[in-house]
Amino acid sequence: MSEESLIPLFPLRSVLVPDGRLPLQIFEQRYLDLVSASLKSGTGFGICLLKSGKETVTAGRRQEVHRVGCHANIVDWDQLDNGLLGVTVEGTRRFRVKDCWSREDHLLMADVDWIDEEQGAQTPLPINEEQAYLVELLQDLMKHPLVESLGLDMDIKDRQRLSWRLIELLPVPMHEKQRLLEINDTDERIREVETLLAAVMRHGE
Repeated sequence: MSEESLIPLFPLRSVLVPDGRLPLQIFEQRYLDLVSASLKSGTGFGICLLKSGKETVTAGRRQEVHRVGCHANIVDWDQLDNGLLGVTVEGTRRFRVKDCWSREDHLLMADVDWIDEEQGAQTPLPINEEQAYLVELLQDLMKHPLVESLGLDMDIKDRQRLSWRLIELLPVPMHEKQRLLEINDTDERIREVETLLAAVMRHGE
């Protein structure tokens, strides 16, 4: 991926994580243009969770985003039954927004710093015995038809990818997913996932 620090943003009420997938319905002209440019150039765009404002342009309402987001590449697209353009994006790498502004066409642009994963993205972090139950949980989550439709890679053998996949699929509020997205240390991230998971299980009893 290019080290370009100026990228367009797609603010959503959803959180995208590295290696995760997210289906989008595109109907605003600014995003139709963005998707078209991305497909032609092979470049992607940033996805950030909205802090305030709406996903669509609203007069008098400014979009404010969380400062840590995830770069996205388009991996599939099609026209939906409702006539809208549907695209599936895949998360690649996290970034931190240094500055953000709106162009005349209302597309958000951002100057970003790229976040390097700890211990090197090419060094796998093996899953230990204590985390085996998380793999089993993940396998159960990935059997859901809606999850299967995303075409996610089910071969998870390292802690980093395990943490991102659990954050993507666990039924927790978006602000919690955002908090986990911002954690740089994999083992700390997994510990926080386990804490959230315990809370979800207690709530379901």
